[in-house]
Amino acid sequence: MSSNGQESTVVNPLEQDAVRRMAHHYHRYGIVTVTDLIREETRKSVRAEADRLLDKYAERRDLRLQTTGYTRRSMSVVQSETIAGNSELVTSVYANPELLGALERIAGEKLHPCPKADEEFLITRQERSGDTHGWHWGDFSFALIWVLQAPPMEIGGMLQCVPHTEWDKSDPRIHQYLVDNPIHTYHFASGDVYFLRTDTTLHRTIPLREDATRIILNMTWAGERDLRRELQGDDRWWEDADVPAAAALEE
Repeated sequence: MSSNGQESTVVNPLEQDAVRRMAHHYHRYGIVTVTDLIREETRKSVRAEADRLLDKYAERRDLRLQTTGYTRRSMSVVQSETIAGNSELVTSVYANPELLGALERIAGEKLHPCPKADEEFLITRQERSGDTHGWHWGDFSFALIWVLQAPPMEIGGMLQCVPHTEWDKSDPRIHQYLVDNPIHTYHFASGDVYFLRTDTTLHRTIPLREDATRIILNMTWAGERDLRRELQGDDRWWEDADVPAAAALEE
């Protein structure tokens, strides 16, 4: 129910027990599926909007990133400011008070708008054999990930996570984290949505084994702690493929 007493056009009402179970899973594993929270009509509209934006504004990225131990980024992207300037639907969902309220109950803290305009949104499309968003963390605490189109699990349609880890951009130690911790693997179907603690959950998409399509919309929010922190390094690869931390892909 919205703040004016009308039924929300974005979220479904959830029982308190359901929210409590989501919060428990989120804090234990750094991730929780929230598909049932989002109305089906909204998920369909966001999918159509992402297709429209990809058709008009997609840019290809193929690189490795120094600040994550040279893990790979191979995909097409639509940048944040482009999305913000050309999609009233995405910006209105991002600011929806009922959605924010539900995510804050799961997170157990207030979500703040992302202080960096170029990280507020990102649409990605993986489409070629080998495409992946390699092991990484987020600069800010929270992300709502819309799995708008998912490839079959058998050819790489999976997400892997290692929760309760920390990103040191000067020494990311990703392989050490993989050796020392369990790796949790998830499959999401087209239309699923999940809520991720991005700054403390090391994660990646499994590389596609063959040409297929994986389309994701990422919405980012900050925690209170993020508002006082200076970002390290120039590794904003989605905005500029030639940032100092990026290395051209040699394959």
